[in-house]
Amino acid sequence: MTTARKRILVADDDAAIRLLVARALERTYDVVTAEDGPGALSLLTHPPYPDLAILDVMMPGFDGFGVTARLKLIPNLPHIPIVFLTARDGPADLVRGIQSGARHYITKPFAIKDLLDKVDRVLRG
Repeated sequence: MTTARKRILVADDDAAIRLLVARALERTYDVVTAEDGPGALSLLTHPPYPDLAILDVMMPGFDGFGVTARLKLIPNLPHIPIVFLTARDGPADLVRGIQSGARHYITKPFAIKDLLDKVDRVLRG
């Protein structure tokens, strides 16, 4: 019996970051991508739902914080863990990210291995 691969959303307006993260994750997971907040929200709120979302904070349309706030307003939506991957590294940003419900807040520049380890830990429970 085979188990379905976990699905991860990578949302970042920087195409190079989006591609780097997606390629690293594709070895183990199914990956979908978005380049802005509205695109991320659409992928998060329609089946098949991602098992985890990696969101940039600063994106066009609305930011990663806005995406997470909108998710909380939608009833009966499955809980989707959020990992922020962002250049916003101020203490207030970190606090806001964690208060928004993010499982991890990773700042750019980042080590891809660190990101992959955190994703694995979140998805394994």
